[in-house]
Amino acid sequence: MQSQRVAVTGYGAICALGENVPEIWAGIVNYRVGYRKHEFVDTSIKARFFGFVESNKRRYDGFPKSILKMLPEFARYALLASREAVTMAFGSSEGLRESVSPFDVGTIIGTGWGGVDAVNHNNSDYKSSGMASSFSTLMSMHSVATAAVSLNWNLRGYQSTPVAACATGTMAIGDAYEIIRSGRAKVMLAGGSESLKEQFNVWSIDVMQALSKEQDDERLACCPFNQRRSGFVLSEGAAILCLESWDNAVARGAKILGEITGYANYSDAYDMTAPADDCQARQRTIEGALLAAGRRPNQLDYINVHGTSTRLNDINETMSLKAALGDAAYAIPMSSTKSYTGHLIGAAGSLEAIFCLKALESGLIPATLHLNEPDPACDLNYTPNRHARHTDMKTVLNLSFGFGGTNCALVLEHA
Repeated sequence: MQSQRVAVTGYGAICALGENVPEIWAGIVNYRVGYRKHEFVDTSIKARFFGFVESNKRRYDGFPKSILKMLPEFARYALLASREAVTMAFGSSEGLRESVSPFDVGTIIGTGWGGVDAVNHNNSDYKSSGMASSFSTLMSMHSVATAAVSLNWNLRGYQSTPVAACATGTMAIGDAYEIIRSGRAKVMLAGGSESLKEQFNVWSIDVMQALSKEQDDERLACCPFNQRRSGFVLSEGAAILCLESWDNAVARGAKILGEITGYANYSDAYDMTAPADDCQARQRTIEGALLAAGRRPNQLDYINVHGTSTRLNDINETMSLKAALGDAAYAIPMSSTKSYTGHLIGAAGSLEAIFCLKALESGLIPATLHLNEPDPACDLNYTPNRHARHTDMKTVLNLSFGFGGTNCALVLEHA
């Protein structure tokens, strides 16, 4: 079977920085951050900065109540982001139905923690009253977001739900790319979604010392590659891309926003939370994505790095980039957009893939905010504090690394 080229024809997102991609990107362009101080009743939770989305039930208007009542928050976010992506790609739900058979459209929406917030809320209700939501089991399923998106748009093709912590969103896009490339689907909605703000669940991350320890200053709450970084800012939201076979997109006259040309995925097999000291899996992931795309390191115009603002990741990622890219690593502009959004865990990689597409479209290289005291061990060009410009951006790399040793990379190119 002849390999298919894979285009991006739509995208959508929601996070604390905005309700949709234009709002979120405007926040980045204007150097705004989406996280702020939030204190829990439980004083044993030491983290103070979070990227939580403000409550707004009206944002779900237009979705069937019969579906919404079964869904935890992360799955609802996935519906919102998918609606924006479908509308951008096809104009409307009707446009999607008229353009392609439902059996040629698939869905891959991943998550890190899924509906564990709903599990805890329903468990508390059951213990206190002997009753809980009759949809408790559905709310606990990691695949419920994928199912809801498939059901809402009658998508009857390939379906999957990757669960790979912080690499999930990139893995979902990469797997969807492979499905289309192999000819098993013409269109895929792919990305990640996350919502984790129930008190016990936040405590369970904070007790691992993973979250930012900064108590007062947002400039130190999330400052990737800065000497004073102390952990990541937990955020929530969703980001979904519409991927399409190039031939199908061209045949229906779609606007092509970019092309995915390379994907790679390797495992550390080292530790549940720490990256492997030898950097080999991360190195192979970067090299493998470039090899698949047929690109050399010096052809990269920008890299959206994982950049979590944790001491272990930022140094290890810097070492991995040098090992994979050689001397070219020092010349390539890079940045961590988590300095604006915080860390969306399962949705991080897919949101950052959208930022890569926006960079290709606009020529703007987002700065890494709050990089005032660079760690000497993080000595690559991380575009500190002020955006840069590239007049002819063609090829970008998106990196995501997750707990459990998952490493994923995507190469995206100008259409």
